[in-house]
Formats: sequence, structure tokens, C-alpha cells
Amino acid sequence: MDQLGMFVADAVLGIDTLWGGDVMCPSGTGRFIADSWFSDEPLPAAYTHPAAARLRESGGVSGENVDREAVEQYLREVNLPKAIAGIGEEAAKIEGTRQSYLTGLAVSLDTMWDLAMEVLGKGDPVPYARAVEASTGKQPEPSRPEAKRDRVVDLLGRGGYHSSNPDGLLAAVDAWRRDRVIPMASVRGLGAAVIAHFDNLSAKNLLPYLPPELARVPRANIDFLPIKDAWFSGSMNYIGRARNADGTPQYEANYEINASLQITFPEFEQLVSHEVVPGHVTTFAYLQDLYVRGKSGFEATVLTMNTRAATLFEGIANNAILIAHGVTEVDQLPDEDMQIGVLLALLQDDAKNQSSYLTWGEGRPQPQVAATLRNDFLVTEERADKLSGAWGRHPLLGRMYLPAYRAGTEKVAELRRTYPADRVLPAIYGCNGLVDIQTVDRILKG
Repeated sequence: MDQLGMFVADAVLGIDTLWGGDVMCPSGTGRFIADSWFSDEPLPAAYTHPAAARLRESGGVSGENVDREAVEQYLREVNLPKAIAGIGEEAAKIEGTRQSYLTGLAVSLDTMWDLAMEVLGKGDPVPYARAVEASTGKQPEPSRPEAKRDRVVDLLGRGGYHSSNPDGLLAAVDAWRRDRVIPMASVRGLGAAVIAHFDNLSAKNLLPYLPPELARVPRANIDFLPIKDAWFSGSMNYIGRARNADGTPQYEANYEINASLQITFPEFEQLVSHEVVPGHVTTFAYLQDLYVRGKSGFEATVLTMNTRAATLFEGIANNAILIAHGVTEVDQLPDEDMQIGVLLALLQDDAKNQSSYLTWGEGRPQPQVAATLRNDFLVTEERADKLSGAWGRHPLLGRMYLPAYRAGTEKVAELRRTYPADRVLPAIYGCNGLVDIQTVDRILKG
């Protein structure tokens, strides 16, 4: 590993450890910021230092009971500011899109560091606008759900679920959901069938536009696992460390879905396309293959939440069902129930942004935020509670990650409307070099 790789490894896994994450854990209950480690390189000191294990065990700086002694020992002996600054210094020696990508990564990591110092009482409060811009490349703004919500009203009415006022609309959405809810006991078998369906669609509508070398890469080597009492609704965990006899990757991942989650079949279809194929698992598998073939740098192997790359990945995932069907608009999908499911999922991601904006931009109390998410964005009561609470009020996720979904979705949708498939799809999947939500423009305009 070269000096740049060592800086990236220490900075990413160091920030992950500081916030209580463990990238080597195969479960989302142990992971946090670092989404992957599949390079076969030795783990860096930021992960292996004796203080790191104690810090991870205690939940890091956002744990319920912060182990300040462990934090102080880690901060004394692992120099994270040096590693983050080193990324920027090494990036300055590189030309082109990779330089900009690495500079943006350093900006995001530096912001996560300052947020940790804020939580510990060691630094000034991080301005909300800085946090949002570090992860999305743009300033905070409220969501605009009206057009999607109006379309849901129209589609529900055509399906026999009529409403004439806001309370009636919520009742109609709830009734539509009740009639289409899937049993969690069947999620593994159902997941396998839906994955196969979207994998076939991706072979038809995505693969022809990508380099032929990617045809041999499995797009959906994943297992669905129901998990009880998780704080999240679901977690895609890309592993990528299994190898075939010839040393080639198996591109494996798992998806943990909260066993108490209630989800309809149309929303489950959107979930599978988002998390698996041609969404996150496909994106990560392609990047792993590009790294193995020397087409991407080491930074492609330690993909990281709360970054501008993560914003792009969420944008790909939220547009994945459209990519799979070879269309650019929700109303071009072949089934109106599917359209409703996708619109409700997109409204939920608009709600994530709104939760962040109301909580950190306007200082609204959680009950008010939860009511807004439920009434204006048509999310379930369970989602309204978690998005306004555990997610929305988290000092890191609430300020940096929740805005990423909407920002990424709108950007990827715009790019797909602007450029032909044979240009935009290779670009967003990293075939012309690893890109983020900002640097992808340079690839496409170049």
C-alpha cells in the first residue's frame, strides 16, 4: 500500500472507530461509517491499536455511555487529523478527477472529525450548512413533497383508495399498505425471487451499456437475513472478502431486514432494487472488480458513509428500479402499484432530508418533526418516529447522511434525463474512474 492508501485507511477506519463502527463485523449492528474493506491489505493501526477495540466496544463518541478514558487514549495514540490532512496533501500531487474525489473525501472526514470533537466538548459546534455541504456538495434546503404526494393521491384513487383531505389521504395510504403487506417469515424466499427478477432486468437494461468485463461479475451475491430488535429498518453489509480457488472475489454481501418492519410488496420491490440489484450490491461489486483490475485506486475499497461518494451511491440506488426497467420516470414503470410503492419510497427519502432540515436547520422538537413526516410525506408511524428520533437527532447521521438520499436521487435522475444511457451509466457506476456526486459531472462533460 502506498502512502496515500495508508492515509485513506487510517483516516476512514479511524473515524469509523471513533464513532463506534467496526468494518470487519458482518452485521449492520456493528458497522457504522466504513461500508467496506475488501482490498486484502493489512488493517491499519487505526483499527488494530489496542485502544481501538475498547472504543468500538463502548460505542464510540455517540454511545450511550461514552468511555472517555478509551477515547482519550485513542486520540493520544492515533493521529487522525494527520491522516485526514495527508489525504489532501497526497491528492494535491494527482491530477484529474481522482484528485477532486480525494479532496472531497478529506473534506467529509474532516467534518466528521469536528462533529466528534463537538460531541466530546472539545470543539465548537459544526454549522449545519457545513455538514450538509461536506456530504452532498450543496447547501441545505427543505424537501418539496407536493408533486409526488399529488401523484400518489391520483394513483390511489384510480385503485379505489379515495381521499378528499389530509386525514383521508393517510387513511387511504394505510389501507393500501395493509392490503399489500408481506410476511417477514417469507422474506428470504420472496427476496430471492425479487432479486432474480431485477437481476434479469439489469442484464437487459444495464449490462449492455457497461464494459464487457463487468458481465462476469455477480450483481447480487447476497442473502436476506431477518434480524430482531434492530434500531434500523434494514442494513446492506457488503463483505467482499470471500475468494474463489483462483483468488478472484465472490462479491458477497448480506442484507439484514428488521423482523418487525411492515412493508408492502411494491415497496419491497423498490427496496430490493435499491439495496441489491442494480443498486448498492451491484455498485460495490463493480467497484471491487474495477479495483482488482487496477482501474480504481485503494480508496474504492473503503467506501464510506457521509461522503459525496455515498450521496452518489444513494442516488444510484433510488434510481435503480428505473435503471432496471430502462426508463427515466416513475410514471413509465409498467405497473401502477409499483409506481405507488416507488413514490412512497421517494417520499420517505424526502422525509429524511426534511427531518434533518427541521431538526438541525430550524431546531424543531421531535414530536413536531414526526408529525410533519407522517402528514406531509406519508411515512408510517414507525418511520416517522425513527427518522425524527434515532436518525434525525443523531449528531452525525442527522446532519450529514439524511440529506444525502434526496440530494443523490435528484442528481442521478437529472443526469439520466440529460445524457444517453451509454454515457451516464458507465460514469455513475465508476467505469471511467471512481466518482462522487460532484466529480461525476467532470466525467460526463469531459
